[in-house]
Amino acid sequence: MKRRLILGAMLALVASGVTVPTLAADQDIYGSQLMTVQERAEHRNKMRAAKTAEERERIRAEHHEQMKVRAKERGVTLPDVPPAGRGPGAGPGPGPGPGGGGRY
Repeated sequence: MKRRLILGAMLALVASGVTVPTLAADQDIYGSQLMTVQERAEHRNKMRAAKTAEERERIRAEHHEQMKVRAKERGVTLPDVPPAGRGPGAGPGPGPGPGGGGRY
């Protein structure tokens, strides 16, 4: 019963056009609140396609600079330091769970 109530409330919100908070994965992206859904997906794809830790760090640093500019244009304050990478398992390759490479 409780599950149906929650599902009904979520459907009502979606139908009314209210946006649902971003997924946890999107919140790991620096400046995600300033990006479109498509931009977040493209950034995740770039990070996944990076072959080395150095390449991921370069992509992350470039993205950080772009988001700092965007935040300034929009009058939004972002932290000065971009979030650190998610550590082992964040990149390509096998990892925990079915399908590999990700969080528990």
